[in-house]
Amino acid sequence: MATATTPDQTAEPLPADANANEENLTAVLLDPDTIERDEFNAREHDTEPDADLINSVKAVGVQDPVSVRPRPDGTYGAFKGWRRSQAAQIANATAEAEGHAKRQIKAYVRADLVGRDAWTQFLSLIENHQRQGMSPKDTLKAAELSLIGMDEVEQKKAARALGLKRGTGRRLGRAQQLDDATLRRASAGGMDLEQIAQLAEVEDVPRAQDRLLKALARDEAQEGGGRGHWDQELALLKAEQDDRTARKDAVAALEKADIPLLPTHVAYGEKDTAHPLSELTTPLGRPLDEDNHKGCPGHSARLDDENQPLWYCADPAEYGHKVRPKPKPTKTAEDEEKAAERARTTACNRAWKAAAGPRKEFVTRLVRGSKALPEDAWRFALGVLLDLPHFYGKWAQRREAEDVAAFLGVKLPESPFERARLSDLVTLSKARTAHVLFAHVAAAFERDMREPKGWNDARMQVRFLWEDPTPQQAAYLLLLEKLGQDDKGSYRLSEVEEQAVAPHRGAHADGEPSS
Repeated sequence: MATATTPDQTAEPLPADANANEENLTAVLLDPDTIERDEFNAREHDTEPDADLINSVKAVGVQDPVSVRPRPDGTYGAFKGWRRSQAAQIANATAEAEGHAKRQIKAYVRADLVGRDAWTQFLSLIENHQRQGMSPKDTLKAAELSLIGMDEVEQKKAARALGLKRGTGRRLGRAQQLDDATLRRASAGGMDLEQIAQLAEVEDVPRAQDRLLKALARDEAQEGGGRGHWDQELALLKAEQDDRTARKDAVAALEKADIPLLPTHVAYGEKDTAHPLSELTTPLGRPLDEDNHKGCPGHSARLDDENQPLWYCADPAEYGHKVRPKPKPTKTAEDEEKAAERARTTACNRAWKAAAGPRKEFVTRLVRGSKALPEDAWRFALGVLLDLPHFYGKWAQRREAEDVAAFLGVKLPESPFERARLSDLVTLSKARTAHVLFAHVAAAFERDMREPKGWNDARMQVRFLWEDPTPQQAAYLLLLEKLGQDDKGSYRLSEVEEQAVAPHRGAHADGEPSS
């Protein structure tokens, strides 16, 4: 049985927030044969000691104390150091067979953890993860199960220790579904638990892991580190995933309506007999549309870049339709350039919308943080409030409070008939005034930049923000870039945003070009 090195082996249990490194405990000596594996030991694979560990323990014993919980039957459950305990048992069996004295093992007896299975599993996870060698799948499973079993206070503390954002624990279950090869590569590439959980959300997008690993490498190569490139690449992957989901839903809707989806391209040597309804008429010359063509056996569709159906007839000649006479177009180099430009526009529009996610998350961190708001930020906000640019006035007239509330973490009434003033919901204080003002101004910018298309008043034509932002929009993006760089690279502009602000670099914060 246990032999204590101190007379106080039954000390008062430690408080719930005791340090996980047992600095406040004194190790006691236990017989290794009284130690078994704790049911909540996080390591489930590679639990046997290797030859090197066994030989080391035979030679000098176990140097670092193990951590155990007492059991009702007088034994102890090892939640940290089970492999060392087994090595000690093997070493003692050998010593006994050779007529030598058996060694005891140093142990921290954590009576305070009896009945606290989730926290025990968390401490085991931290120990094994820091020692390495634990499989990524074990790490994910232990993290998920320990967080699920904790109360809210312990969850927050454990999440901080694991480097997880709020809510990530719920996504760790999906991360366990990644195959072992993907998990090993993600772990070897430097992804932490948070990033592996995010990879699991988008892993069905082609080359998702490759793209995220490259983004992670770019962040690590940047001075200050941060996760700016990671956040932007993840946002792009989520946008592509949303597009794939929208296409899948559109295809399912066509299947439900029993409308064939025509292939985008036909095989080489085959003739594409399908024509869009906009090019067809009835035998008497009446235009065809979706409504008057539904009864035709050739009624079919193709999906455009926005996953909206374009209505076709699969074979107008077969089903008695006339093709409106027009000269057969000859495909020219100009046509190919226009097609390439359309594809570029679609990609840039998607990227612009995706970039709003990391941008808003960064603003949220700024205005909810405990630090004083950077001087560049509050001066920029005051400049907008004093100058009242046109876009800000338009936003104020809409009286939209959703973005401001989201930035500040305020919950608005769910019912559209229940009105509430933000000034009554936001906790106002002198120290937080600058944060609130910046959130207000940022919300106006985000509303103004929500859609990739805008209007150029000077040229009286539509413009794309990713190639022609206003001076104020460019100044806002450049400000966030600087704030992110000053915050150890926690935010970086996306590729499409860098493209937009390139002509404006060197401009003053008010949007006027510098001399």
